[in-house]
Amino acid sequence: MHRDFQKPGRPPVQSRTATAATSHPLATSAALNVLREGGNAADATVAAVAVQCVVEPHMTGIGGDCFAIVVRPDGTVYGLNGSGRAAKGATPERLMAAGLSDEIRDDSIHAVTVPDVVKAWETLLRDHGSWSLSRVLAPAIDYAENGFPVASRVGTDWPDLVDLLRRDEGVARHYLVDGAAPAIGSVHRLPALAQTLREIAEDGACALYEGPIAVEIAATVQAKGGFLTEENLAGIDVLAVEPIVSNYRGTQVLELPLNGHGVTALILLNILENFDLSALDPTGPERFHLEMEAARLAYSVRDLHVADPDAMVVSTADLISKEFGARLAARIDPAARLSGLPTDVLTPDSDTVYLTVVDGDGTAVSLINSIYCGFGAGVATPKSGIVLQNRGACFRLKPGHPNCIGPRKRSLHTIIPAMAFREGRPWLSFGVMGGAYQPCGHGHVLGNILDFGMDVQQAIDAPCIFFDGIDGPLMVETGVSEATHAGFLERGHTLTPARQAIGGSQAIMIGDGLLTAGSDTRKDGCALGW
Repeated sequence: MHRDFQKPGRPPVQSRTATAATSHPLATSAALNVLREGGNAADATVAAVAVQCVVEPHMTGIGGDCFAIVVRPDGTVYGLNGSGRAAKGATPERLMAAGLSDEIRDDSIHAVTVPDVVKAWETLLRDHGSWSLSRVLAPAIDYAENGFPVASRVGTDWPDLVDLLRRDEGVARHYLVDGAAPAIGSVHRLPALAQTLREIAEDGACALYEGPIAVEIAATVQAKGGFLTEENLAGIDVLAVEPIVSNYRGTQVLELPLNGHGVTALILLNILENFDLSALDPTGPERFHLEMEAARLAYSVRDLHVADPDAMVVSTADLISKEFGARLAARIDPAARLSGLPTDVLTPDSDTVYLTVVDGDGTAVSLINSIYCGFGAGVATPKSGIVLQNRGACFRLKPGHPNCIGPRKRSLHTIIPAMAFREGRPWLSFGVMGGAYQPCGHGHVLGNILDFGMDVQQAIDAPCIFFDGIDGPLMVETGVSEATHAGFLERGHTLTPARQAIGGSQAIMIGDGLLTAGSDTRKDGCALGW
């Protein structure tokens, strides 16, 4: 699918040796510098994401979670689950006694879970890297200590979160300037976070999970009524996991297993495979209607069943079977919207960063790092400057539900890195940001490439639609045509303008002697290679 060079846009980045694609140019630059200096894909990935934890502080941070897939050139695959657990004392009964009713709000202190990020980075470097944690953290420490320019998308998002930040003394101290968000183009410094990163660089991940920093994290949460303890932090664990796989039109798609909801992406693709999408207009109402109906079905299944694997009552194999996908597809009417689906779904405006790196040896890393909502729970440690995630808001408070909160339980998780294989070899390292949108985004980007022949940049930049709740209105980006609007209305959908750009993606396509990369124009980032 050829690009019209008279319209705004940019081509994919092509290179021979190594490539990095992130949502921030300073992170991409950091990754490329590591690769040029002899580091490998794992080294470059951790260096880049650590920079993002500084320069995109509302999107990600060391107080959050991390998932990754690593693929060797021979096709050997490794999965890493760095998602934190709930406090040991967290039970639905105790939370309801504390005044919660049927949900854990995004800004509740009870949404704070153990941050797994730093342990996940250390594990990734130990198993796949060649540089020390100290060396890869150097760029992030420099930006935190000496300042970073506030980029356009970051500076656009930040003011919308000021009211949240003003509620907490710690986060206001580090992330507001005279009570306001720093301006686009201004230089912002995070000296407390720089010192924290320096201690981690010197002493390893234990600097976060034991000693003074851990004491401060636990004290900060407990002072606001939360249950997180130093014991919970010291009990940190990162899981080595085997990806789950399904086939979409001859391409193997790899996602990480539960408690992430990569299973949702595979269910969605299994549904869509029952339709001849390539015969449709890629931005027309027929294609988008099928995609949205498939997503509504897949997300309904997720909400009923997906949770910490120890609490699951339905097997992953059954959920991602082709037979189950065909049964779900049979429920879709190409001419009308389905009714009667479950209504509860995670909101699609959560904040996350996704990045991917392929090095000169052909090793690929697909990694996603998140504090969930913008600035997480809106709470930061006053001395060490760590923004605490609110991933616990994904739990239910309904006893008996697989995803009900429980002691040291992992919640349903929205962040999902992905890989795709062809003929037994890695072909596409990719991911999508945007909270609950991510599985739908995986299907959208892959469909754009496999069904409509788009290059990776076109596939990423193409207009997006998503729902605001499974039975809510469809949120429509400005790039969607009036004819598509009309086609949706004819099928019984209700529409609303998207509050902000939906999602955001990076991808690297791996060919014979050629790497082709894209980075979403919805974000500040870019892809670079050589």
